[in-house]
Amino acid sequence: MDNRQIVIAFFEQAFNKREPELAVEQYLGDPYLQHNPGAGDGSEPFLGYMHWVLGANPKLRVDIKRVIAEGDFVVTHSNLRNEPGELGMAVADFFRLKDGKIVEHWDVIQDVPSESANSNTMF
Repeated sequence: MDNRQIVIAFFEQAFNKREPELAVEQYLGDPYLQHNPGAGDGSEPFLGYMHWVLGANPKLRVDIKRVIAEGDFVVTHSNLRNEPGELGMAVADFFRLKDGKIVEHWDVIQDVPSESANSNTMF
C-alpha cells in the first residue's frame, strides 16, 4: 500500500467501519503525534477520543472528496457528517507517515454553511 492508500484505509476503518482499534493496530505508528487540541499524543488517547466521538455521533460518516500525497505527507479534504442529510463540516487532515505508518496528524475544520456568498460548494 502506498501512503495515499494507507490514509484512506485508516479513515474507512476508524470512522466509517467504527473499528478504531483495528485502525490503530494496522495504520498508526509509534510515536503518534497529534496536533488536534482535543486529542492527546499516542494510540491510547486516540482511541479514547475516537470512542468519545463515535459514541456521541453513532451515525457519523467521513466522505473523502480529494487526496493529495507528496512524499511522507498526505492531505485529505473531507465532508464529515454526524447525521445523514446534514451539511456537516469541511475537514482538511494532514498526515505524516514513516515506514508505512501514520506518525503525525493536523486538522482544520469548518462548518459547511447553509448560505454562501458564491455558488461554489465547499467540495
